[in-house]
Amino acid sequence: MIVIHSLRGGGAERVAVDLSAYWQRLGYRVSLVTQMPKKTDVYTVPEGVHRYVMGTAHDSGGGWRGAIANWRRVRRLRKLIKKHKPDCVLGMMTTASILSVMAANGLPCRVIVSEHTHPPMQKLPDAWLRLRRWAYPRAHAVVALTSGTGRWIQDHIPGSRVVIIPNAVRWPLQKQEPIIPVPDKADRFRLLAVGRLHPVKGFDLLIQAFTLLASYFPDWDLVILGEGDERAALQKQIDEANLTSRISLLGRVGNMDDWYKQADMYVLSSRAEGLSNTLLEAMASGLPVVAMDCDTGPREIIRDNIDGILVNPPENPDALAAHLSDLMARPLKRTALSRRAVDVRDRFSVPIVMAQWERLLPKIKKAEDNKATETQTTATDNN
Repeated sequence: MIVIHSLRGGGAERVAVDLSAYWQRLGYRVSLVTQMPKKTDVYTVPEGVHRYVMGTAHDSGGGWRGAIANWRRVRRLRKLIKKHKPDCVLGMMTTASILSVMAANGLPCRVIVSEHTHPPMQKLPDAWLRLRRWAYPRAHAVVALTSGTGRWIQDHIPGSRVVIIPNAVRWPLQKQEPIIPVPDKADRFRLLAVGRLHPVKGFDLLIQAFTLLASYFPDWDLVILGEGDERAALQKQIDEANLTSRISLLGRVGNMDDWYKQADMYVLSSRAEGLSNTLLEAMASGLPVVAMDCDTGPREIIRDNIDGILVNPPENPDALAAHLSDLMARPLKRTALSRRAVDVRDRFSVPIVMAQWERLLPKIKKAEDNKATETQTTATDNN
């Protein structure tokens, strides 16, 4: 049973669907539980995977109202667990993971929790921070995408059994709605960025960087794909820089493969990342990439100056502009990086990553079997 807030779009949501599809193909009985209704889904739940909606996604606020709302979420999820009796419950992201541990407490099922962002960059209320410190040591395993996040969890949530499992790169990419045709570039070059229009993605930094170099590279344009609450602020920034003809915010796109194929470079400007599915996809598509060297994520994907470029110091538009302009001016270097970038298809392939999940589950089962054996031995000794 995979538990996640919604399937509205995003890296963790896509991974939840991919995991459910993979395990279902192996013959497991798989269910996927969300708080938000099916009408908000961006990703399609695979045929054969059971879907349950708790309908508990309303904004509950804080204080006693929040506590009561979470108690109802836990009660509803616990009812599903007791009814369907999964062998394992997998919580995707922080709050779903905490709710999963609480709901399964005392029940005969394994609970695995997973972090898909770097915790220091999350803004969680104190109540959720306390609940995480209580919940994670009680889970059978805490899955982190990167070693940096794994170290943070071990240092700040003692007793957590951390396992590092990255996301697999989805290759080849599948098309889904909305299909947005890629306009002809003519004789121009295209710099591509993809992600939620959210401050953590650093698109404001990217626009600043592009503004610095736009006059030096008049034949390059910047396209940002994705949707979010920062659209108005970013568009205002573009308008004030007089770059409306050079920088485009095109919204959410379902035919990403077409856009990667028609781009000349990819840029990741994030202030923080879990791992970055879009960076993996861009490299698998053979794009030369430039990425901010934030605390975790890009440095565990990119081999600097071999298959991509890491920008230091991070969150610095001047440094980002310098690295972008270096590649824009050097087509041979772009070609050399792109030839090695496709190595991620093997390094982060589905078989390799799923083998790590398969190794994790038997370890948990074995640990439970050992515990049961010890209990039986103790009971026999006492008799």
